[in-house]
Amino acid sequence: MYEFILPNAWLIAFLPFLASALIGLFLHRWPNLSAGLSIFSIGMAFLISIPIALAVFAEPGGAVYEFSVRWLSMPGLTVDMGLLLDPLTAVMLIVVTSIATLVQIYSLGYMEGDPGFASYFGYQSLFAASMLGLVMANNFGQMFVFWELVGICSYFLIGFWFGLDSAKNAAIKAFITNRVGDFGFLLGILFLQIIFGTLSFTALADKVPAFTNMAVLVPVAILLFFGPMGKSAQFPLHGWLPDAMEGPTPVSALIHAATMVAAGVYLVARAFFIFASVPQAMTVIAVVGGFTALFAATIAITQNDIKRILAYSTLSQLGYMMMAMGVGAMTAGMFHLMTHAFFKSLLFLGAGSVIHAMHEEQDIWKMGNLSRKMPITTWTFIIGALALSGIPPLSGFWSKDEILLAAYSSGHMGLYVLGAVVAFMTAFYMFRLIFTAFYGRNTHGEEKAHENSAVITVPLILLALAAILVGFVNSPLMHHVFGELVNSPLGINPHPSLAIMISSSLIAGAGILLAWLIYQKELISHEALRNKFSGLYRLVQNKYYIDEIYTRLGEVLVYGAAQAMFWFDIHVVNGIVDGIAFLTGKSGHTLRYTEDGQVQSYAMYMVAGVLILVVLAAVAVESAVL
Repeated sequence: MYEFILPNAWLIAFLPFLASALIGLFLHRWPNLSAGLSIFSIGMAFLISIPIALAVFAEPGGAVYEFSVRWLSMPGLTVDMGLLLDPLTAVMLIVVTSIATLVQIYSLGYMEGDPGFASYFGYQSLFAASMLGLVMANNFGQMFVFWELVGICSYFLIGFWFGLDSAKNAAIKAFITNRVGDFGFLLGILFLQIIFGTLSFTALADKVPAFTNMAVLVPVAILLFFGPMGKSAQFPLHGWLPDAMEGPTPVSALIHAATMVAAGVYLVARAFFIFASVPQAMTVIAVVGGFTALFAATIAITQNDIKRILAYSTLSQLGYMMMAMGVGAMTAGMFHLMTHAFFKSLLFLGAGSVIHAMHEEQDIWKMGNLSRKMPITTWTFIIGALALSGIPPLSGFWSKDEILLAAYSSGHMGLYVLGAVVAFMTAFYMFRLIFTAFYGRNTHGEEKAHENSAVITVPLILLALAAILVGFVNSPLMHHVFGELVNSPLGINPHPSLAIMISSSLIAGAGILLAWLIYQKELISHEALRNKFSGLYRLVQNKYYIDEIYTRLGEVLVYGAAQAMFWFDIHVVNGIVDGIAFLTGKSGHTLRYTEDGQVQSYAMYMVAGVLILVVLAAVAVESAVL
């Protein structure tokens, strides 16, 4: 069976792509048929992914299968297209297809009655197909094509409700911000082709470690990292991700869990042999990731929109993953990507369930006591929050501890302390949300709320089970199966530490306890704290005014440069052009008097010309004699 299914792994991406094409071209008038085809295609992709993953994981350490065909051949340039199936690919295939399937099923209830119902499922299929094509690509060139398709799909889905100015602006912001990162990524790819003559991951993995010219390799690695900075929303290219909340909530779940933001982390893992060969690049990745984790966590504490709290949480966790990559723990970063995909999609879909029941209300202070009317949503959301907070034995506990242990074992004590602080803040802001929205004293939320239908709650239950169980694949109980399979020989893989496990659990528990004291028992007044530190609170709540700074820079640099170029065009360029035209016209106007049609005049001009030539010749001869 494996001999048949492995070469046909391209069907995993092709089926949802075909569904998207059929929906867009022929089925737009039949929304239910469009939805059914979209869910069927991604469900089949999931079923095909299972035997492929089994084939890859059947061998100790994981098998590697590569299939390639020549797409373009010309003197000096050959371009191949193909598939690379290894443990890294297999994990991503299972994560993307399983979560995309559940998100699309959930969307049947959440998007019911929307006038763009068919278009929504067409975009969802294209989004999933693009991500699946990206993770199976066997070279940078092919990956970049799907990388850009992922970007344009996010533009479509973030701006899906294009009647809202906020949605249109968010889509444009995401598109432009990612162009900045993608430009650097493309330059890095071009330099790889120029230096090594290939873009194949397999070929580059043999050539790059032997390349010793750091003056060349450092800028190439940094340029490649620009792509993940944009896609995975690392500071300073982070601003698009919170605004992506303007799209439908199932879109947010997909973007924040299994597709777009995961693409950046996956790229760092796939090209880890390049980054690991450049210590300077690893330092940049670790510092950028650690700073992003702390930066976003502080903002999440002050947000009141349920989706924005989760959005900044995603930013923070992506920073965690990048920090793990930067300290050399590729396996830990990918493990956290996998566990995060399940519990973060659960949290976003849980938030969507609340918003749907609350008639589009997203302010947690206008909810309160939802647990009485929405028990399934409440308990599944709590499970997701516990997993995110790193409470044992849920999945986030195992993956978060791997990152903290990697930072500690690699000697990056500053990053370890930063990670511990972020763990405390994560538990605090998640249970601030829970104690306010689900157990708060405001009864308006309870009056409005109602539990949603099974098409919404069943995906929540399945994802909650995954959030509980999926972390065990890399636990000591399972002999660290994930680390044995998805392991980079270039990375560090420290042994488990009971001290790290206990301390990280206590830190997370302290965050939950503090949130309970402030927002549930009200032993500490959150309003008094906010008033006491009002300046700091406003600074953090307004996201450190980063968006305003970018807007101002745009006005000064972009608009200022445009005005300067306009002035130069009008007064300098047009002045020169108009001046030449004026001189030409005046010269013609003057010279026309010489054209009088008289033979005598022309004879006089000829004689004058001959005399001038004679004089010039005489002067030249005299100069030569002297």
